[in-house]
Amino acid sequence: MKRNSLWSFAGAAGLLLAASVSAFAQDEAPTVDAGDTAWMLMSTALVLMMTIPGLALFYAGMVRKKNFLSTAMQSFAITCLMTILWMVAGYSLAFSDGGSVNDYVGGLSNFFLANVGVDSVTGTIPETVFVTFQMTFAIITPALICGAFADRMKFSAMLWFMALWSLIVYAPVTHWVWGGGFLAEAGVLDFAGGTVVHINAGVAGLVCAIVLGKRVGFGHENMAPYNLTYSLIGASLLWVGWFGFNAGSALAANSTAGMAMIVTQIATAAAAMAWMFAEWVSRGKPSILGIISGAIAGLVAITPASGFVGPTGALVIGIVAGIVCFWMVVWVKPRIGYDDSLDAFGVHAVGGIVGAILTGVFAVEAIGGTPGLLEGNPAQVGTQIYGILATILWSVVASFIILKVVDVIVGLRVSKEVEVEGLDINLHGEVIQ
Repeated sequence: MKRNSLWSFAGAAGLLLAASVSAFAQDEAPTVDAGDTAWMLMSTALVLMMTIPGLALFYAGMVRKKNFLSTAMQSFAITCLMTILWMVAGYSLAFSDGGSVNDYVGGLSNFFLANVGVDSVTGTIPETVFVTFQMTFAIITPALICGAFADRMKFSAMLWFMALWSLIVYAPVTHWVWGGGFLAEAGVLDFAGGTVVHINAGVAGLVCAIVLGKRVGFGHENMAPYNLTYSLIGASLLWVGWFGFNAGSALAANSTAGMAMIVTQIATAAAAMAWMFAEWVSRGKPSILGIISGAIAGLVAITPASGFVGPTGALVIGIVAGIVCFWMVVWVKPRIGYDDSLDAFGVHAVGGIVGAILTGVFAVEAIGGTPGLLEGNPAQVGTQIYGILATILWSVVASFIILKVVDVIVGLRVSKEVEVEGLDINLHGEVIQ
């Protein structure tokens, strides 16, 4: 009788142990959180809205009437093209394991989204949602470049350049920072894309503007924006969508996302006001173009910092970005003489550089896990500058080579006659009446 009781006790203990092990294993397995997934689905839609219709309207409203449709077309076509390229190879190059070259680029284990299934999980969200969220970043980054060469690049050349640039420049830089590459290992802080998106795109835009040359009549003809109402609407959509961009980069509905949201709002408002007052003082009147340009500068600058700084840091970052980008666009650009049509470099690259450096100054350990200069870690500023320089170097060299290759394949620039008459009618057979 005692022996039977002993065996029964042992059996029960064994079952309890097995159940405990099984429960522990289940706890360790990645699981999808419904709240996080819902937030990331919304964030993905918000970031897509930033390109279409946000950037499309923002850029199109700032060009002349004869190029309005072609400018909007660039954003829409890039959205389609980048979607396909991200699915085929971009995601894999950015986020998969690159093996022996993982410091620099991912591998091909996710080529054509192989191994990304309905049950795949990234953190607490389905991997399919993560893929699509990152796809929207891969869409808007090359679209930003278009502002630098507005009014003068062939549509075919634009498609060739963006396709090659996304795979050769964007995907590797994304891997460096977010995919486990050498900048991540070095400790570079970039919460939502200061280096990956804005410095990368802005520098490429400057290279495009220099290689293509100035617009016909630049500096002599009136090239005032066609309709700033469209640009105001576009800028507003960008502002709203940026909450998905920055707060969504927390990849969860949590306190980090909440802090990223509030600092984004503060920095954007501060930069818009700083640009407006700088223009008011220097030119006598505050303009619609000025205040929306300042807002974009603030959005850009807070992007790398949004998961690492608090409200006071955000306020300072916004003010500095508004003033510095205003100075770059209004004072430096005319004196150097390059034709960055819609200030892709002056706002995105310069704003991204300001934000990346100041992230190293204002980073709060209690918020993002890494202290900055003000918390006794001055080395972080040097680390941020290292990330900036690496991104600039690769973007400049690779963008220049890609442009030269595309020039050989299809030619880069439209003819003088096409440029003077307008790209809408000549490239797309449509005009605004």
